[in-house]
Amino acid sequence: MSGLDVKRRLIEAGCQIPIIFITSHGDIQMTVKAMKSGAVEFLTKPFRDQDLIDAIQKALKSDDELRQQQSEIAQLRERYAKLTTREREVMSFVVSGMLTKQIASTLAMSEITATVHRGHVMRKMQANSPAELGRIAEKLKLPTMA
Repeated sequence: MSGLDVKRRLIEAGCQIPIIFITSHGDIQMTVKAMKSGAVEFLTKPFRDQDLIDAIQKALKSDDELRQQQSEIAQLRERYAKLTTREREVMSFVVSGMLTKQIASTLAMSEITATVHRGHVMRKMQANSPAELGRIAEKLKLPTMA
């Protein structure tokens, strides 16, 4: 089995670990395939020890960043799951740029009620501003009401 086959099987199994390809007879096409499949580095023998150490450090850093992003997304999903249906509607309108008055009109509620819902959304999502709420919605890949 080739390294590319191993990488493909790992992906199919849901295993997301950084991969460094090492070969004694690599070509440009193989390098491109490896990098497109998600390889962190592609080393051709002979290589310096420092090249391997650098590749490992790069892989570990990349993996750490990926895990942090996944953890953040999981936390944001948990917060979003705690919103009521109405709060999710309000959030959608807030991130699309609507003012509280417009949200109230669109949802046929008083401005005070819209303000309360908006406050609940901001608190539950731990957002300090509509812009931050928008970034959260982007990370969650939520549809916007544009």
